[in-house]
Amino acid sequence: MSIMGSALGVKNKLPLDGIRVIEFSHMVMGPSAGLMLADLGADVIKVEPLTGDKTRTLRGSGAGYFAMYNRNKRSIRIDLKSDEGKAVARRLVKTADIVVENFRPGAMDKLGFDYDSLAAENPRLIYCSNRGFLDGPYQHRTALDEVAQMMGGLAYMTGPPGRPLRAGASVIDVTGGMFAALGALAALEERHRTGKGQLVKSSLYEATVFLVGQHMAQYAVTGVPAAPMPARISAWAIYDVFETGDDERVFVGVVSDSQWITFCEDFGFDALLADESLRMNNDRVAARDRIIPEVQARFRSMTKAELMERLEASGLPFAPIARPEDLLDDPHLVESGGLLDMTLPDGINVRLPALPLELDGHRFGVRRDPPASGEHADEVLRDAGFTPDDVDALVASGVVSRGEG
Repeated sequence: MSIMGSALGVKNKLPLDGIRVIEFSHMVMGPSAGLMLADLGADVIKVEPLTGDKTRTLRGSGAGYFAMYNRNKRSIRIDLKSDEGKAVARRLVKTADIVVENFRPGAMDKLGFDYDSLAAENPRLIYCSNRGFLDGPYQHRTALDEVAQMMGGLAYMTGPPGRPLRAGASVIDVTGGMFAALGALAALEERHRTGKGQLVKSSLYEATVFLVGQHMAQYAVTGVPAAPMPARISAWAIYDVFETGDDERVFVGVVSDSQWITFCEDFGFDALLADESLRMNNDRVAARDRIIPEVQARFRSMTKAELMERLEASGLPFAPIARPEDLLDDPHLVESGGLLDMTLPDGINVRLPALPLELDGHRFGVRRDPPASGEHADEVLRDAGFTPDDVDALVASGVVSRGEG
């Protein structure tokens, strides 16, 4: 497995090589969209305020946001509150193919960085706006991942009945960012035919609704509301987390008639296999109260390692119950290029997930570590046509910061 665009020396030309992105963003949704474009080869320039992106200093559950979503980007700090700073940013945008932003509704308009204003100066610009809501009655509301999960039905489906629970990752922020990147790529393709850019919008709320669409469809088909996942009626007889003899847990799924036969044969459930009343999946689901205790008793006679070895040999779906920190040493991720080594601005070395894609057998690597705030001010401005004297003057006047302090 080779790593495309890796700092380790692989010289493969990346799919978005030559595409420039100006990113006005913070937290997760906008940065994740920018990350996906950056990993695919785009030159993503992160525009930060003079004090730096506050995401860098979050603690608690937000402590990993910046590290995870900002590799392969360049950083510049600009005073966007000043006319001079706005002029610098507009000049950068004139060189760009894509703008990515995820600020609250109206924030970019107040800066004069709305789509219409920027497109007037760069008609080929693709303006990717990451919102809480698409156009409609809610469009002016401020949203968060949590807000979208709550009102989009995902929290209801995740927690036990009466106890809505957000998912255990920023799943909506990242999914919304992914749809934004997808929209930007579609707009790039259309620009090949029209020569014009366009406004692309992605949203947290609609992303959530898309994810719970299967439950909406279930209700439409059956007339029965979907129960929260912890209380759901399983579609299969065996689709559960089981305890092993060494007090560990393993998820096991048996989701077809052929898998049922394999499962019974390989684990010695001869009586269950011979039972004609269990030949069909729906009949087995109806008999879960009889099947599950028998399976659980058998699994308690094995260690986790023994059970997993037999399940893998049988080709049946299974999974250990892992914690995020366990994945740092996962042999599959390590050997397949699924984890990328990088160094954070404070010198901490980290290993974080790669983009979950292969193109022609290649994974996407690290060309740039997550940047220090303002680290690339000189080169970004030089690329936009500013002279060294221009840059020095902008720094001296406080319009741009090189990020030393």
